[in-house]
Amino acid sequence: MRVEGVSAIINLAAASISKRWTSTCKKQALSSRVNTLRTLYSALEKVDRSNITLFVSASAIGLYPTSLSNFYTEEEKNVDDSFLGRIVKVWEKETDALEKLNLKVAKIRIGLVMSAKGGALSEMAKPIKNYVGAAFGSGKQWQSWIHIFDLVRMFLFVIENDLQGAYNGVGPNPVTNAKLVKEIAMVLEKPLLLPNIPKFVMKAILGEMSYLLFASQRVSGKKIEEKGFVFEYPSIRGSLESLYGKGVYDDSSVLHR
Repeated sequence: MRVEGVSAIINLAAASISKRWTSTCKKQALSSRVNTLRTLYSALEKVDRSNITLFVSASAIGLYPTSLSNFYTEEEKNVDDSFLGRIVKVWEKETDALEKLNLKVAKIRIGLVMSAKGGALSEMAKPIKNYVGAAFGSGKQWQSWIHIFDLVRMFLFVIENDLQGAYNGVGPNPVTNAKLVKEIAMVLEKPLLLPNIPKFVMKAILGEMSYLLFASQRVSGKKIEEKGFVFEYPSIRGSLESLYGKGVYDDSSVLHR
């Protein structure tokens, strides 16, 4: 059977890890990523895929070791010694397996996605809106972020330009956690009244998952820029203002440009 009208496949399937890392959550996080890719591999093996040339999969910058000083590119070989680092390593290995089907494979290592309709930003904004927002720990940990509009455009750019390999799905200007919290508060016009929240407090509340709040990955998006990609939201202030400011971002517009 020939797959008609398909030249590229995008894989975004992955269970959320933004909840307590129970044994069940960890199993779901791994199986949702691995089993989806294996199912796709098995299905593609059985069809005429001659017109499909590219497979693009989501990945995550959680692959990179946590560090306050390193500036990571796609060439980094070390992997973060955490549940997240290990799961992303397996995720990418399963993604790369599709090369055996003579497909070009691209992986977009996604950072903190700026979207007002769910995800990490919405969770960070909630306490700030309720006057209980604060930075985590020292606040010096790096947050490599990307506007949802630019992330969608990046996936399309990879397909349109037939790119392969790993690309960091982050904007050009990472910020510290303290800076991000401050910028969110300024755009929402809310004061920050509380001191920074200690690590032990968040660990008591969230368990092992609190690691995500204190991990630090300063990641470069230069590789995709060198291919010709231009970020429409390069600054954190402009990104937040488009989502929460007067000119509210319409996420349906990306597919009509």
